[in-house]
Amino acid sequence: MIKAIFFDIDGTLASFKTHQIPDSTFYTLNKLKDNGIKLFIATGRGKDGLDILQGFPFDGYITLNGQYCFTNDELIYENTIDSQDIQALLEYLKEKPFPCGFTEEHTKYFNMRNHLVDEIHAITHNDDHPARDCSQVIHKKIYQCMCFVDENEEKELLKVMPHCHASRWYPTFCDISPIGGSKQHGIDEFLKHYHIDLSQTMAFGDGGNDIPMLKHVAISVAMGNASDEVKAIADYITDDVDHDGILNACVHFQLCQKQE
Repeated sequence: MIKAIFFDIDGTLASFKTHQIPDSTFYTLNKLKDNGIKLFIATGRGKDGLDILQGFPFDGYITLNGQYCFTNDELIYENTIDSQDIQALLEYLKEKPFPCGFTEEHTKYFNMRNHLVDEIHAITHNDDHPARDCSQVIHKKIYQCMCFVDENEEKELLKVMPHCHASRWYPTFCDISPIGGSKQHGIDEFLKHYHIDLSQTMAFGDGGNDIPMLKHVAISVAMGNASDEVKAIADYITDDVDHDGILNACVHFQLCQKQE
């Protein structure tokens, strides 16, 4: 019996075309809640990017790819980037500048913006944060960095940030996060909090940063718009987000009925 379901946001709950959550998905979420299933967000977004959920009462939120996990009432888990790694990143940016977003608990800001950042904002509607002097981030709690580098540059960057790892769902940037936090770890924190067994879990995703989560849960569902890499490891492939993918998968697994 499924007791907990974890959902990515961009490309899973929310459409890249409309930048909204389809009505069929909200219908499904309400039906799942009515059936007693706990519902969780598992996203790379921070707290300031959750307005897209339109206030739907999820039971928990795994944000920043697992670095900041909370319920509507309390903080469950947090994990910040080591100050030595932040200092190394700042030094690296002096030598090889690129746009980098620094994420705190309630906000994000960039050292600089260019067309690559604007391109991502056009997709997510969640990256319009300003550019500013970032020299003081060494004194802040930074949960994640959004680095606009290619895969080769990513490898070089991680050499100077040994306490971090990278995840990528779009080719122009990667999320740099502290080792220890992940969507997978966030799942375990919430299962412990709500006394749910891993065998009773399901997750939906579409991007490369969802793969550890999808491999971890009992039943993994890839959206129809997911990458081939994600589809290859999923237990089930549903329709895309714009064609009732969440609803159709939940009907398939007999978790709710079709929308009348």
